Amino acid sequence: MKNKQIATFGGGCFWCIEAIVQRLKGVTSVVSGYTAGQTENPTYRAICSGTTGHAEVIQVTFDADQISYEDLITIFMTSHDPTTLNRQGADRGTQYRSIILYHDAAQKAMAAKVLDSLKSTFGDPIVTELVPLVKFYPAEKYHQDYYNRNGSAGYCRVVIDPKINKLRAQYADKLKVQKLV
Repeated sequence: MKNKQIATFGGGCFWCIEAIVQRLKGVTSVVSGYTAGQTENPTYRAICSGTTGHAEVIQVTFDADQISYEDLITIFMTSHDPTTLNRQGADRGTQYRSIILYHDAAQKAMAAKVLDSLKSTFGDPIVTELVPLVKFYPAEKYHQDYYNRNGSAGYCRVVIDPKINKLRAQYADKLKVQKLV
């Protein structure tokens, strides 16, 4: 991969965002995790307590020659509700906030541009945080690749499947080719 880059963002449960981003051309790795809080080496149980300050996020490794950071952030922003503070659907708490963590000044500028360009798309103001990444903590193993391993689970069928269907309808040209088995 010639133009390897890393992006970090979250918008509700990391299982949802992970399942969407994994399907995009140019994405080579997605790791669910935690960031933007004050607790060192947080656990899922600690995150759920709401006392760590961390958000559930994903860290994405991608080939910028195949998908731009701008496209990645645009797809992320339109795959969740960035107008609800500390909430996505039934998931409530600061760990579910909408957040983009930039790795450098170019990412900060591009994310700000995307946020500004999407203002008129939503009926309410965008509340997505735009902050520098300080430290990323990978989530426990059972959270990784969750949808692909548990697609028939109730949460996946009710919450994630509609997001995947929306992704297919809106961004078919950005999706990886599905291998037929």
